[in-house]
Amino acid sequence: MTTPALTHEYWMNYALTLARRAWDEGEVPVGAVLVYDNRVIGEGWNRSIGKHDPTAHAEIMALRQGGMVQQNYRLLDTTLYVTLEPCVMCAGAMIHSRIGTLVFGARDAKTGAVGSQMDILNHPGMNHQVQIIEGVLAPQCSALLSDFFRMRRKEKKALKIASRDPHPAAPQR
Repeated sequence: MTTPALTHEYWMNYALTLARRAWDEGEVPVGAVLVYDNRVIGEGWNRSIGKHDPTAHAEIMALRQGGMVQQNYRLLDTTLYVTLEPCVMCAGAMIHSRIGTLVFGARDAKTGAVGSQMDILNHPGMNHQVQIIEGVLAPQCSALLSDFFRMRRKEKKALKIASRDPHPAAPQR
């Protein structure tokens, strides 16, 4: 007896949990989970800062792990769930790995390569087509990113203010 397929919302919630892990590590909160036959074969969250690795995006981490689990760089019939629209590098990796489907939450107006800035996955010159489903839990995915960058701006503002006043007043008794 086979288990019923879990929903896109279920897997996107899983990816959101991974994105929160990135936040906890001081990284941009993006999470990704790679699913094959209704089970996780790869997961990742942004780790570029901590690993000093510009390629350590959530999607790349999940694809690398999936390749190891499958013992194959071709990840046919897999679905990659990502909280944010992938960048050019990650979209290219999806084509090279031959994933079947990409499901993403929020659009990325600045660097999105699946329709926002460009559309790598639907480019006619590519040798593999990836099915795309977008907008799954988009409000939750967007809110996580907005909250993170709002916090970052507050922290930077506080540091800037603190650096202007090298001798803060002593606490009053």
